Amino acid sequence: MKLKSLLLGAAATSLAVGATAGEITVVSWGGAYTTSQVEAYHKPWIAETGNSIVSEDYNGGLAEIKSQVEAGNVTWDLVDVELSDAVLGCDEGLLEPIDPSILPAGADGTPATEDFLPGTLHECAVANIVWSTIFAYDSSKMANGPTSIADFFDTAKFPGKRGLRKGPKANLELALAADGVAAADIYDVLSTPEGVDRAFAKLDTIKGDVVWWEAGAQPPQLLADGEVAMTTAYNGRIFNAVASEDKPFSIVWDSQIYDLDLWVIPKGAPNKDLAMEFVAYSTATEQLAAQASYISYGPARKSSAPLVGSFHNKPDLAMGPQMPTAPENFGTAIQNDFEFWADNTDELNERFNAWLAG
Repeated sequence: MKLKSLLLGAAATSLAVGATAGEITVVSWGGAYTTSQVEAYHKPWIAETGNSIVSEDYNGGLAEIKSQVEAGNVTWDLVDVELSDAVLGCDEGLLEPIDPSILPAGADGTPATEDFLPGTLHECAVANIVWSTIFAYDSSKMANGPTSIADFFDTAKFPGKRGLRKGPKANLELALAADGVAAADIYDVLSTPEGVDRAFAKLDTIKGDVVWWEAGAQPPQLLADGEVAMTTAYNGRIFNAVASEDKPFSIVWDSQIYDLDLWVIPKGAPNKDLAMEFVAYSTATEQLAAQASYISYGPARKSSAPLVGSFHNKPDLAMGPQMPTAPENFGTAIQNDFEFWADNTDELNERFNAWLAG
């Protein structure tokens, strides 16, 4: 069941004379991530425009967007998706085109098309963050913890259960990295039948010790409850558990898989024009920088970086070093190949599900 929360618009007195307040449904991943969007995007936009937002959570993928579009009953106006889903959804005609000319220039006057990081603007999508899949452990329970992705797969050296997201994406890449494939070669290897077999063979070595998770809020909880010794997770979720809840978790950045999240508008969205306005507002320099003070995801605009300061309620906690793109975290980073996943998602999902059931 989806979590729904209604963010009410500002008082009618704040509206321009003659303006009519509208409402959009914005769908994202929940937890600390949605909280960061609510604080940095939703609340300021609501206060400035008098519009309102219905916030819904989901676990990713295109299935729900596709079913709404194909049924001709679209109820979502804006959805936060991963890059491969943005590309695939656009190719399949499930998403509205977004003209980059609607996006404001950077705070320093740089045109939006030059201010956004390379690869963050697409025909049907506008990026907001750079994030990573990492793995983490509870340092209070492990004095000399893991330092590499190979350690994650070494249950003899580091006994205990492992948490993995239930699906092939990221798991296949991490398996190959743990098996000795260099970051630059991951997708070359994975593009061959032998490479896919090799990745699944590596996953076989820990299959009996895996606890599968689906929602981003689960990995920190699995660690906190002691159900796993270590788990993959979205880096911002682990950061939030440490910064906001004082959890003794440590992130291992080795072989992090970095990706983008982007706004897309489902084809036939009932409030498309208002959703476009919100896309432009929420991806402005200041809003993206503000989000980075709530969660450790990097802004998609260059002009936002100088404005990123400390954690919103801990002035001594600088956010720069917490970002996936911080130089000390980025040495062995693997860039998610959205084209590979756009082309192979269905086939590898079938292979993964068969492997899981086998």
